[in-house]
Amino acid sequence: MKIRPGRKFWIAATAIIVVLTLFVVGRNALHAVKIKGQINALLREELFYRERIAQDSALVEQLRYDDYLEEYARENYHMQRRDEHVYIVEE
Repeated sequence: MKIRPGRKFWIAATAIIVVLTLFVVGRNALHAVKIKGQINALLREELFYRERIAQDSALVEQLRYDDYLEEYARENYHMQRRDEHVYIVEE
């Protein structure tokens, strides 16, 4: 006498397989969305740093000249020559 699985068994087995499949696919989809967000954040950060590198490279190129170097030091570091008085007026 063989016991054959009935219709309820196959319905339950199919339901279990479908639930497990949805769980695995759902986790992978959530993981993919999370990774996509991280990639976008890193691309924005890369763009920011590329722009910053371009600005800094331009500044370094300008600082090679003594006239601009003196102007930069006076404006940003409030440096002055000997026997010179500098007044800072804030608006």
